[in-house]
Amino acid sequence: MLLGPVLVLLLLGGAGPASAHAALASTDPGDGTVLRRAPAHVTLTFSESVGLRDDSFRVLDPGGHRVHTGEAGRAGGRADTARVALPGELGEGTYTVAWRVVSADSHPVSGAFTFSVGKPSRTAAPVDTGPTEDPLTAGLHKTARYLSYLAVALLVGTAAFVALCRPPDPAPLRRTLVAAWWTLLAATVALLALRAPYEAGTGPSAALDPAALGDTLTTRPGVLLLVRLGLLVPAALYLVHAARTARADRRGGRRTALTGAVGVVLAVGLALTWAAAEHASAGTQVPVAMTSSVLHLLATAVWLGGLAALLTTLRSARPAPDATTVARFSRTAFTAVTVLVVTGVYQSWRGLGSWQALTGTAYGRLLLAKVILVAVLLAAAAVSRRWTAALVTVQAAVREPARVPERVPQPAVGPPPEAPYPEAPRPTHPSRAGTGTGSVLRRGLYRSVLVEAVVAAVVLGVTTVLTATPPGRSAEEAARAAVPAGGVLPASVTTIPFEIGDSGSGTVQITLDPGRTGDNAVQAVVFGPDGSLAAVPELRLSFTLPDKQVGPIEADLRDRGGYWSANTVTLPLPGTWTMKATVRVSEIDQVSETRRIRVER
Repeated sequence: MLLGPVLVLLLLGGAGPASAHAALASTDPGDGTVLRRAPAHVTLTFSESVGLRDDSFRVLDPGGHRVHTGEAGRAGGRADTARVALPGELGEGTYTVAWRVVSADSHPVSGAFTFSVGKPSRTAAPVDTGPTEDPLTAGLHKTARYLSYLAVALLVGTAAFVALCRPPDPAPLRRTLVAAWWTLLAATVALLALRAPYEAGTGPSAALDPAALGDTLTTRPGVLLLVRLGLLVPAALYLVHAARTARADRRGGRRTALTGAVGVVLAVGLALTWAAAEHASAGTQVPVAMTSSVLHLLATAVWLGGLAALLTTLRSARPAPDATTVARFSRTAFTAVTVLVVTGVYQSWRGLGSWQALTGTAYGRLLLAKVILVAVLLAAAAVSRRWTAALVTVQAAVREPARVPERVPQPAVGPPPEAPYPEAPRPTHPSRAGTGTGSVLRRGLYRSVLVEAVVAAVVLGVTTVLTATPPGRSAEEAARAAVPAGGVLPASVTTIPFEIGDSGSGTVQITLDPGRTGDNAVQAVVFGPDGSLAAVPELRLSFTLPDKQVGPIEADLRDRGGYWSANTVTLPLPGTWTMKATVRVSEIDQVSETRRIRVER
């Protein structure tokens, strides 16, 4: 019943391709640049740390043939970079670099860009960067991720319910614990097998490749999944021991405290395998974020898994469960919700980065949906608390029935009284007192908890989709860099032809990066009539926004030996700007040409 609506939500909500969480910040050489000589390396810089693959780089020459490169590595030991060495004999023309890496939160990202040596080729080599993901592999991977979330919530939450709420008969919950353990084991094995095809964007049949599985076991996501599998063994032993302890009489608080401490350690260890593989492991304030993520997952498990355990107890307990069990869970759930609110606010702030991201990004909109669902869940929980309080009151009254007036003794002799004392009613047996009222209250509590459990399952589904969505902060960084779906780092590139009579002719290629309001880097390359690089004594560039009467703003271009550049030119407003380029080819000959360019916010 709980899986049904959430799997529908999961399939519909996750039908599109997963977005990458690491935004490409820069490339060296820059996209579209023309270099006088071949570079020694290609370096990519990302917004967060990335993992490298054996095929992280493919470099194609102007004819579309693959260039032999070195092994992918890092630049300066920085985890947010990827670098590959190029051979020294690169010829003239345009080269295409296709790349594929894995974000710190375990999601793959790919793209391509070009650079030219000497002069651009007439056409660049076509390149297929490969799909970001295979639909079938992605669907299976998402399903396994959801099942792992559901299983850990049931496993930890049910165990916590037994330990903290102490139901009179925990036997009905053993089946839930066993099912949750096996589900988590199967989901983890599936995630481990699907990891290689998920990263490569290939079909699920690639999961049968032993070499690919061996490579997976050396990566951070693979190691964390192995750790999760390893923790399931002591978790099974702990559950067996806890079940025996629950059946036996209590032998003192020391043994109970030790058993509880072992359970907490195992639960924290399991939660860490999620926190270290997802959003908390990348970005800002990683240690605080990891701690918050662990607490958030454990609080979710205690509340939502405990709800399922309470629902099972209310449904199957014969006789009806003690109200004190329900009251204990109510207090436990309140504590869990408090932890959820505190950690949720922090994680939302860290993931969003700005108020605009709340409605302007997919992550923010999903977060809003989750907040609304949690509000509905809290409303249902408030109703359950009222049912719980009423049930506790009734059972307390049953244990201390009202006193019944005693019958007035009759005198042994003498005339009978004129009005005999009426027969007092027989006292109701304590086991039957309040039976009708208690039954009504239990049914009301059961329905309320059922609503909570259904909404909780949907919340868990939204959470699963949310963890596969780029955080608002990363999405805004990607938007500022304006990286398109193919992964190419764009810039405003304008080509201006010029002619100065018999003194010279050619074109100027001007790159404005990122071509948005604020600070921009400028690079300009002058080409001669034959398309080769041309040296000119002077090149000037200015920007004017006629609609707002802004400008001219001069770009301080410097000759860099083959090309001209300015580190910063500030364009303060969006709009259609007029860019004026002045090229001087001799002491007396120069020409000015203008082009209109669009600058976005």
